[in-house]
Amino acid sequence: MSGGSYDYLCFKDAGEILGFEGQLRDMRDRLIGVGYAQDAARDTEEVLRIIRGYRARMECHLQALYEVWRSVEWWDSGDSGEDGVKKALSEYRGE
Repeated sequence: MSGGSYDYLCFKDAGEILGFEGQLRDMRDRLIGVGYAQDAARDTEEVLRIIRGYRARMECHLQALYEVWRSVEWWDSGDSGEDGVKKALSEYRGE
């Protein structure tokens, strides 16, 4: 049987791996089960920790920028005007 049991984690780059937490957990658990791959299991767990930390930090930035991005999007699509962007930026800056 060919590979693919873990959606080919070995071929994922740093950007792609973000969407494969389930497969990473499965790989970590499999490595733990091997018995002599504890170091690789620990490093796989570290990849999972990095992803969780990244997601938490990114979510904070996305929440903070939501109104600014939305107002620019609406301005550029003709649904709103520059005043909306100025208001969103003022709130973003805590003014």
